[in-house]
Amino acid sequence: MSEGFVDRFAEGARTALVNFVRSVIQIVVAYAANLPLFILTVLSIAFIPLGFGVVMAPVAIQAIRGVANQQRAWAAEWSGVEIPVPYRAEPPGGLGAFARLRWLLTDPATWRDLLWVILNVPLGLVAGVLAGGMTLYGLEGVFVAPWLTLITEYGWGPFWMVNDYGVLGIAGAVVLGAALTVVSVPLGGVVLKAHALFTQSLLAPTKGALTERVRRLSESRSETVDASAAELRRIERDLHDGAQARLVALSMNIGLAEEMMKHDPEAAQRLLAEARASSGTALTELRDLVRGIHPPVLAERGLDGAVRALALTLPLPVDVRIDLPGRADAPVESAAYFAVAEILANVVKHSGAARAWVQIEHASGRLLMIVGDDGTGGADPGGGSGMRGIERRLGAFDGTMAVTSPLGGPTVVTMELPCALSSPKTLPSSGTG
Repeated sequence: MSEGFVDRFAEGARTALVNFVRSVIQIVVAYAANLPLFILTVLSIAFIPLGFGVVMAPVAIQAIRGVANQQRAWAAEWSGVEIPVPYRAEPPGGLGAFARLRWLLTDPATWRDLLWVILNVPLGLVAGVLAGGMTLYGLEGVFVAPWLTLITEYGWGPFWMVNDYGVLGIAGAVVLGAALTVVSVPLGGVVLKAHALFTQSLLAPTKGALTERVRRLSESRSETVDASAAELRRIERDLHDGAQARLVALSMNIGLAEEMMKHDPEAAQRLLAEARASSGTALTELRDLVRGIHPPVLAERGLDGAVRALALTLPLPVDVRIDLPGRADAPVESAAYFAVAEILANVVKHSGAARAWVQIEHASGRLLMIVGDDGTGGADPGGGSGMRGIERRLGAFDGTMAVTSPLGGPTVVTMELPCALSSPKTLPSSGTG
């Protein structure tokens, strides 16, 4: 028996085992998750007029979304079928019970999820049986039915009725069972991919949703271009009115000192002292300007270290909890850092808080940032340019911001940015800043 044959046999056996496990998972999901969730969701929606459904329907719908997102991940991992998430972003500012229910029920993706859930009950069973059941049936024909016949003199198995006088006979059962087992290896992958394509047909964004997404991205890109242009004008103004003016004055003082050095050394020394002070001030302004564009600590230590360093400079204690297993792309890190920095600046200026906290973590392909304080509350996302600027900055990356700030506090700002993490981190993942 050649080594190549052994390798192919081992690979086929591994593939058959993987397909069998995945087929069992599909059957379990169809009947242990999809069917109960469908019943619960329909009943919750029916009970909305009674009040019970106002609370339970959002819970059931979110549970369906969790199962659907897991199915999207399996489709990509098992069959290479990518299924983008189509759900509308949660409106900023937080949602009450009725507003959350309306947000979920008016999202077309909710109803497509519900249709997928009920259709997947029979189709998930069929896919699971075809992907894994044929392998099991073939192995039964090879290893169980004929050999048990030799011992008991009677056939065995749900379908294999083999005995010495049967239609197939022992040899026929072995040959047919082996053939079915061999065929089941590629067939299992085909069936699982067909199921993934069925899932994609219902769980992927519709054409209208894609059009709306393109429109939102176009708007956010336009806003980002405007914001970038305004930022460039601010940098030019700061350079012209600040560092440039000081450098011009510095040059003039040095020139006057050179002329006065021979006949009035004391006055020349005073001018040189002023020039030295002006050079230090200009250098400080240039450093501050650079930090405003892209802080060096952000490039060197990533979002984790930059936020911790920022928290140490604030005049109130800030609890920092960060769990990032890697680093995001530089533009995403910059957007996240300045969003957190702007919120913390608002806390210091307007909240009257005694403490603040920052929590940053990465899960399900999204960077989650939560900034809170124990101040007086009443923050209005539409009441100032700061928070609107944050929304524009996050919107450029398809991110979102939600603000919860009742009168009397506390204020909690939740921001999300879709992103992937790459290089491993080198800083501690949690602590207090």
